Amino acid sequence: MTLCDIGNSNADFYQDGKVWTLSHKEFYAFTPQEKVYYICVNDALKEKLEHKAQFIDLEPYFEFDTIYQGMGVDRMAACYTIEDGLIVDAGSAITVDIMSGGMHLGGFILPGLSAYEKAYASISPRLNLSINPSIALDALPQRTHDAISYGVIKSIVTLLEVTCKDKRIFFTGGDGKFFSKFLNHSIFDRTLIFRGMLKVIKNAHLQ
Repeated sequence: MTLCDIGNSNADFYQDGKVWTLSHKEFYAFTPQEKVYYICVNDALKEKLEHKAQFIDLEPYFEFDTIYQGMGVDRMAACYTIEDGLIVDAGSAITVDIMSGGMHLGGFILPGLSAYEKAYASISPRLNLSINPSIALDALPQRTHDAISYGVIKSIVTLLEVTCKDKRIFFTGGDGKFFSKFLNHSIFDRTLIFRGMLKVIKNAHLQ
């Protein structure tokens, strides 16, 4: 069985415990030999896949307890196997959702790290600097490069700490492992969204 999570930047695949990624350009040339069960937040790609019989859209099969309006199917999938906890998908955007007793209480969205870098670069060429992944958060920075990294990471981590309270934090996404090291009681699960997709396939008897 092949699963595919198509995001704003890439398409992530899962098969028999293995995960790999294709760019959108590479995905257009992808020709599967078997059915592919997918979720997609890219409207242009989703429209093309609707006419391909080997691609099965899982979005209509999600039964998710929430009053949140406009929630992306990738966020639903990430939350789908978590009864209680804070779910953080750190990719092009950083989505944060709270589950309690199997119910989705709400969530919020932050820019991803690359978006922060672009924002600083748009302010001044002197701020066109990459995020320093080794930044220490227990001391004030003494140079501009570290000041940018500290401002971005410290603000995100502090907001997550305030939001999670005593809940466990489940990280996924390209930058999920990076953020998980800053927070206690956190778990990084690269396959969290795919586990949600597998649960939908089982519940909907699609196989």
